[in-house]
Amino acid sequence: MSHPADPRRFAVAYSWRWLALLCLVLALSGCGVNNIPTLDEKVKSAWAQVENQYQRRADLIPNLVETVKGYAQQEKETLTAVTEARAKATSIQVDADTLNDPQTLKRFEQAQSQLTGALSRLMAVSERYPDLKSNQNFLALQSQLEGTENRIAVARRDFIQAVQAYNTEIRTFPGKIWHSLLYSDMPIRETFEATSPNADQAPQVKF
Repeated sequence: MSHPADPRRFAVAYSWRWLALLCLVLALSGCGVNNIPTLDEKVKSAWAQVENQYQRRADLIPNLVETVKGYAQQEKETLTAVTEARAKATSIQVDADTLNDPQTLKRFEQAQSQLTGALSRLMAVSERYPDLKSNQNFLALQSQLEGTENRIAVARRDFIQAVQAYNTEIRTFPGKIWHSLLYSDMPIRETFEATSPNADQAPQVKF
Protein backbone atom coordinates (compact mmCIF):
# COMPACT_ATOMS: atom_id res chain seq x y z
CA MET A 1 0.00 0.00 0.00
CA SER A 2 1.52 3.36 -1.10
CA HIS A 3 1.88 6.25 1.28
CA PRO A 4 1.25 9.88 0.33
CA ALA A 5 4.41 11.89 -0.27
CA ASP A 6 5.60 13.96 2.64
CA PRO A 7 5.13 17.66 1.65
CA ARG A 8 8.13 18.62 3.72
CA ARG A 9 10.40 16.17 1.95
CA PHE A 10 9.09 17.40 -1.40
CA ALA A 11 9.78 21.02 -0.43
CA VAL A 12 13.31 20.18 0.68
CA ALA A 13 14.02 18.28 -2.56
CA TYR A 14 12.61 21.16 -4.61
CA SER A 15 14.77 23.66 -2.72
CA TRP A 16 17.87 21.55 -3.30
CA ARG A 17 17.16 21.44 -7.03
CA TRP A 18 16.92 25.22 -7.21
CA LEU A 19 20.08 25.57 -5.16
CA ALA A 20 21.90 23.17 -7.47
CA LEU A 21 20.65 25.12 -10.50
CA LEU A 22 21.79 28.39 -8.96
CA CYS A 23 25.22 26.93 -8.23
CA LEU A 24 25.46 25.70 -11.81
CA VAL A 25 24.57 29.14 -13.18
CA LEU A 26 27.14 30.81 -10.92
CA ALA A 27 29.78 28.26 -11.92
CA LEU A 28 29.11 28.81 -15.60
CA SER A 29 29.24 32.58 -15.15
CA GLY A 30 32.58 32.23 -13.44
CA CYS A 31 33.85 30.16 -16.36
CA GLY A 32 33.17 32.97 -18.83
CA VAL A 33 30.07 31.59 -20.54
CA ASN A 34 28.78 35.15 -20.97
CA ASN A 35 32.03 36.61 -22.28
CA ILE A 36 31.29 36.04 -25.96
CA PRO A 37 27.92 37.84 -26.12
CA THR A 38 29.30 40.60 -23.88
CA LEU A 39 32.28 41.17 -26.18
CA ASP A 40 30.00 40.97 -29.20
CA GLU A 41 27.88 43.81 -27.80
CA LYS A 42 31.06 45.84 -27.25
CA VAL A 43 31.96 45.34 -30.91
CA LYS A 44 28.54 46.60 -32.00
CA SER A 45 28.76 49.56 -29.65
CA ALA A 46 32.23 50.47 -30.92
CA TRP A 47 31.01 50.20 -34.51
CA ALA A 48 28.11 52.55 -33.73
CA GLN A 49 30.65 55.16 -32.67
CA VAL A 50 32.58 54.70 -35.93
CA GLU A 51 29.38 55.31 -37.88
CA ASN A 52 28.47 58.32 -35.75
CA GLN A 53 31.80 60.02 -36.42
CA TYR A 54 31.72 59.31 -40.15
CA GLN A 55 28.19 60.71 -40.27
CA ARG A 56 29.36 63.80 -38.40
CA ARG A 57 32.00 64.32 -41.08
CA ALA A 58 29.47 63.81 -43.86
CA ASP A 59 27.21 66.43 -42.28
CA LEU A 60 30.02 69.01 -42.33
CA ILE A 61 30.88 68.56 -45.99
CA PRO A 62 27.96 70.36 -47.74
CA ASN A 63 28.67 73.61 -45.85
CA LEU A 64 32.40 73.20 -46.46
CA VAL A 65 31.88 72.73 -50.20
CA GLU A 66 29.55 75.75 -50.41
CA THR A 67 32.01 77.93 -48.51
CA VAL A 68 34.93 76.93 -50.74
CA LYS A 69 32.79 77.37 -53.85
CA GLY A 70 32.14 80.98 -52.90
CA TYR A 71 35.85 81.76 -53.12
CA ALA A 72 37.17 79.14 -55.53
CA GLN A 73 34.41 78.38 -58.00
CA GLN A 74 36.99 77.51 -60.64
CA GLU A 75 38.01 74.45 -58.61
CA LYS A 76 34.97 72.65 -59.93
CA GLU A 77 36.68 69.30 -60.43
CA THR A 78 37.87 69.12 -56.83
CA LEU A 79 34.51 70.25 -55.46
CA THR A 80 32.68 67.68 -57.57
CA ALA A 81 35.06 64.94 -56.43
CA VAL A 82 34.28 65.69 -52.77
CA THR A 83 30.54 65.79 -53.39
CA GLU A 84 30.57 62.51 -55.29
CA ALA A 85 32.81 60.82 -52.73
CA ARG A 86 30.44 61.92 -49.95
CA ALA A 87 27.42 60.56 -51.83
CA LYS A 88 29.13 57.21 -52.31
CA ALA A 89 30.29 57.00 -48.70
CA THR A 90 26.85 57.77 -47.27
CA SER A 91 25.14 55.29 -49.61
CA ILE A 92 26.90 52.30 -48.02
CA GLN A 93 25.32 51.42 -44.70
CA VAL A 94 26.84 48.86 -42.34
CA ASP A 95 24.71 47.96 -39.33
CA ALA A 96 24.69 45.09 -36.83
CA ASP A 97 23.17 42.77 -39.46
CA THR A 98 25.77 43.47 -42.16
CA LEU A 99 28.79 43.91 -39.89
CA ASN A 100 29.62 40.24 -40.47
CA ASP A 101 29.74 40.75 -44.25
CA PRO A 102 33.42 41.34 -45.13
CA GLN A 103 32.61 42.59 -48.63
CA THR A 104 30.19 45.24 -47.37
CA LEU A 105 32.64 46.34 -44.68
CA LYS A 106 35.41 46.56 -47.28
CA ARG A 107 33.27 48.68 -49.62
CA PHE A 108 32.37 50.95 -46.70
CA GLU A 109 36.02 51.33 -45.74
CA GLN A 110 37.12 52.04 -49.32
CA ALA A 111 34.39 54.65 -49.81
CA GLN A 112 35.36 56.43 -46.59
CA SER A 113 39.02 56.31 -47.60
CA GLN A 114 38.17 57.89 -50.97
CA LEU A 115 36.27 60.64 -49.19
CA THR A 116 39.24 61.26 -46.91
CA GLY A 117 41.47 61.64 -49.97
CA ALA A 118 39.04 63.99 -51.69
CA LEU A 119 38.81 66.16 -48.57
CA SER A 120 42.60 66.32 -48.30
CA ARG A 121 42.82 67.53 -51.91
CA LEU A 122 40.11 70.12 -51.25
CA MET A 123 41.97 71.51 -48.25
CA ALA A 124 45.21 71.64 -50.26
CA VAL A 125 43.46 73.57 -53.04
CA SER A 126 41.98 75.98 -50.50
CA GLU A 127 45.48 77.03 -49.45
CA ARG A 128 45.82 78.94 -52.72
CA TYR A 129 43.03 81.36 -51.74
CA PRO A 130 44.03 83.81 -48.96
CA ASP A 131 40.52 85.27 -48.66
CA LEU A 132 39.10 81.80 -48.14
CA LYS A 133 41.75 80.93 -45.57
CA SER A 134 40.76 83.92 -43.47
CA ASN A 135 37.00 83.42 -43.78
CA GLN A 136 35.52 82.79 -40.32
CA ASN A 137 33.01 80.20 -41.53
CA PHE A 138 35.74 78.29 -43.33
CA LEU A 139 37.99 78.43 -40.28
CA ALA A 140 35.19 77.09 -38.08
CA LEU A 141 34.44 74.26 -40.52
CA GLN A 142 38.14 73.46 -40.80
CA SER A 143 38.40 73.18 -37.01
CA GLN A 144 35.31 70.97 -36.79
CA LEU A 145 36.61 68.75 -39.58
CA GLU A 146 39.97 68.36 -37.89
CA GLY A 147 38.28 67.40 -34.62
CA THR A 148 36.03 64.94 -36.39
CA GLU A 149 38.94 63.28 -38.18
CA ASN A 150 40.64 62.79 -34.83
CA ARG A 151 37.45 61.29 -33.36
CA ILE A 152 37.19 58.97 -36.37
CA ALA A 153 40.73 57.75 -35.72
CA VAL A 154 39.90 57.07 -32.05
CA ALA A 155 36.60 55.33 -32.91
CA ARG A 156 38.33 53.12 -35.48
CA ARG A 157 41.02 52.19 -32.94
CA ASP A 158 38.39 51.29 -30.34
CA PHE A 159 36.51 49.17 -32.87
CA ILE A 160 39.66 47.32 -33.90
CA GLN A 161 40.46 46.59 -30.25
CA ALA A 162 36.89 45.40 -29.56
CA VAL A 163 37.00 43.04 -32.55
CA GLN A 164 40.41 41.74 -31.48
CA ALA A 165 39.10 40.97 -27.96
CA TYR A 166 36.02 39.21 -29.37
CA ASN A 167 37.96 37.15 -31.92
CA THR A 168 40.57 36.19 -29.31
CA GLU A 169 37.83 35.01 -26.94
CA ILE A 170 36.25 32.60 -29.41
CA ARG A 171 39.63 31.26 -30.53
CA THR A 172 41.10 30.53 -27.10
CA PHE A 173 40.18 28.38 -24.09
CA PRO A 174 37.64 28.40 -22.48
CA GLY A 175 35.84 30.72 -24.91
CA LYS A 176 36.46 28.28 -27.75
CA ILE A 177 34.45 25.64 -25.88
CA TRP A 178 31.52 27.96 -25.15
CA HIS A 179 31.57 29.10 -28.77
CA SER A 180 31.27 25.54 -30.07
CA LEU A 181 28.57 24.62 -27.56
CA LEU A 182 26.43 27.75 -27.35
CA TYR A 183 27.50 30.44 -29.82
CA SER A 184 28.48 28.62 -33.00
CA ASP A 185 26.29 31.02 -35.01
CA MET A 186 28.54 33.95 -34.01
CA PRO A 187 31.40 34.12 -36.53
CA ILE A 188 34.87 35.63 -36.49
CA ARG A 189 34.43 39.36 -37.12
CA GLU A 190 36.15 41.43 -39.76
CA THR A 191 38.00 44.61 -38.88
CA PHE A 192 39.53 47.60 -40.65
CA GLU A 193 42.62 47.23 -42.78
CA ALA A 194 44.88 50.00 -43.97
CA THR A 195 43.89 50.80 -47.57
CA SER A 196 46.41 53.58 -48.09
CA PRO A 197 49.70 54.78 -46.59
CA ASN A 198 49.23 56.36 -43.14
CA ALA A 199 45.57 55.30 -43.13
CA ASP A 200 45.64 55.16 -39.36
CA GLN A 201 46.44 58.87 -39.12
CA ALA A 202 43.96 61.72 -39.35
CA PRO A 203 44.47 63.88 -42.46
CA GLN A 204 46.16 67.20 -41.83
CA VAL A 205 43.75 70.05 -42.43
CA LYS A 206 45.67 72.82 -40.68
CA PHE A 207 47.34 75.57 -42.68
